[in-house]
Amino acid sequence: MEQKPPGRTAPGKGGTREERLKAALKANMARRKAQARARAAKETPSADDPPGRDTGKE
Repeated sequence: MEQKPPGRTAPGKGGTREERLKAALKANMARRKAQARARAAKETPSADDPPGRDTGKE
C-alpha cells in the first residue's frame, strides 16, 4: 500500500492553487463588503425615525 504525503490532494480536484486562492479571496471580499454595507445601514437613521429623536445611537 502506497502512502500519500500529508497535505496533498489528488491532481485535478479543486483546480490549481492560484484558482483556489482567487476564489477564496473573492468570497472573502464579498463577505467583507456585505459586512461594511450592513454596518453603514445600521449607522444611518431610517426614514421611520423622526429627526431629533434620541435612538440611543452615538
